[in-house]
Amino acid sequence: MTEDFDMENLSQAIVLGASAIGAGLAMIAGLGPGIGEGFCGGKAVEAIGRQPEASGAITRTMIIGDALAETTGLYSLVIALLLMFANPFISQL
Repeated sequence: MTEDFDMENLSQAIVLGASAIGAGLAMIAGLGPGIGEGFCGGKAVEAIGRQPEASGAITRTMIIGDALAETTGLYSLVIALLLMFANPFISQL
């Protein structure tokens, strides 16, 4: 009886530990949007410096590109939160 209890605790601990590692790895995906948005902003400033009359179109395009880049960071945040707080793998044990 105690062996079953210990095995159940061990398997739950393994799933929770792997989920925590997976959530941490998912949050590494937050680096990509940050780097991409910074690069995009820098290039937009360069473009506006070269052609100030096109600043409206450049700014609009930059904001749309940044919004699209940010979605990958938000998806990784949602996955990390699901793994940490609403873990679907615990019910499989």
